[in-house]
Amino acid sequence: MQRPMNWLTGLRLTLLAVVVAVAACTPIVQNHGYTPSDEELAAIAVGRDTRDSVIATYGPPSAEGVVSGGAIYYVSSVWETVGPFKPKEVSREVVAVTFDRGGRVANVTRYGLDHGQVVVLSRRVTTDNVDDRTFIRQLLGNFGRPNVGDFVAN
Repeated sequence: MQRPMNWLTGLRLTLLAVVVAVAACTPIVQNHGYTPSDEELAAIAVGRDTRDSVIATYGPPSAEGVVSGGAIYYVSSVWETVGPFKPKEVSREVVAVTFDRGGRVANVTRYGLDHGQVVVLSRRVTTDNVDDRTFIRQLLGNFGRPNVGDFVAN
């Protein structure tokens, strides 16, 4: 014979279920990258500091401009994952430090997630000119075709 469940056991199971449900909905936060704070950026003297002094102060950048001596970028982002859902980026900051022709700091700019734009990338694909032919058909299709070079007089 089964023993009936008393109210204290039922309360414990209910409390356990509530704790598990709340824990499952707690977001998991992941921080990626590094951007200097506004107080740290105040130490950069526009027109005086160089690329080397900025890198010595804040460490290597997350990215650099394509052109040699171009801008350097410090990038950080915060991602949250809630339960079984895919991660969502909730914050992004980019600090861009640009330099003039003499290699001195020209500007320091901070961008946020609200400054981002979707960039559509297009890809040119060259067709292979194969019209659903098997390898054997392509191989045998060239037999018997005349070569124009055989008919041209040198």
